[in-house]
Amino acid sequence: MVVEYNSCRLCPRKCGVNRSKSTGFCGMGAEIKAAKATLHQWEEPCISYKNGAGTIFFSGCSLRCVYCQNSEISNNGFGEVITVERLCDIFLSLQDRGADNIELVTPTHFIPDIISALDRVKSKLDIPVVYNCGGYELTETIKRLEGYIDVYLPDIKYFSPDISAKYSSAPDYFQYASSAVLEMIRQAGKLQYNNSGGLVKGTVIRHLVLPSCRHDSIKIMDWIAENTNSDSHLVSIMSQYTPFEFISADYPELKRRVTKMEYNSVVRHAESLGINGFTQDISSSREEYLPLFDLEGIRP
Repeated sequence: MVVEYNSCRLCPRKCGVNRSKSTGFCGMGAEIKAAKATLHQWEEPCISYKNGAGTIFFSGCSLRCVYCQNSEISNNGFGEVITVERLCDIFLSLQDRGADNIELVTPTHFIPDIISALDRVKSKLDIPVVYNCGGYELTETIKRLEGYIDVYLPDIKYFSPDISAKYSSAPDYFQYASSAVLEMIRQAGKLQYNNSGGLVKGTVIRHLVLPSCRHDSIKIMDWIAENTNSDSHLVSIMSQYTPFEFISADYPELKRRVTKMEYNSVVRHAESLGINGFTQDISSSREEYLPLFDLEGIRP
């Protein structure tokens, strides 16, 4: 078992739990757990550009957002335990199926095992490795990934500590996310593409516009414009927020979709700042775009 799991401090929660005896804030123990490994068609055009991203959805999460579209695995822990050896096989199998890349989704709490797997098979991978995370990361943990990750795909979810405390129990979210994203940009460097338009190096910063939070979104766009260079990253402004039935009545403002006015005001502000990247049609907030977690590709 990985020694670091004995007193886990991989994420900003630093809960210190012995994950061989209990579960951390992320909900996970000391063994890798994953819910699906598939060719995923619905990422940004430079990530899913041909056959789809070779996506591995890991179980558990250090954020547990109250509105999470992947709540089945992030909050409820659905998935199956796999070994490092099995994870290596999954990477190579996805490549054999024609995956555009290997995309690791919510992987932070399994970083030691993921590094171990990549040590064994990175030289056999002819496609980039993508790190898809919620942004709530320790910079020192991200530094350990240098040389392993080719493309970073982080969220910057919140600017306001009040909003991040309310929806993710993380008042320090922006403090950690802003620092971690700058480290990701430093590592990945300038945007590089292959001949098919696929991103092979660089960072794509995602931001999901939430109902009644457009002013917070605008502050995030301001921070990106003021603190980053446009040749090193793209920004993906998402409208796909979906008000699921499981969202508590304690959050009535989250019981509706984002309006066109809310979303378009954020997009227009980003454009005025010279921010480049991706936008979505407002119809993207539909449940059929969400993955079905069925252990596809996880079992041998």
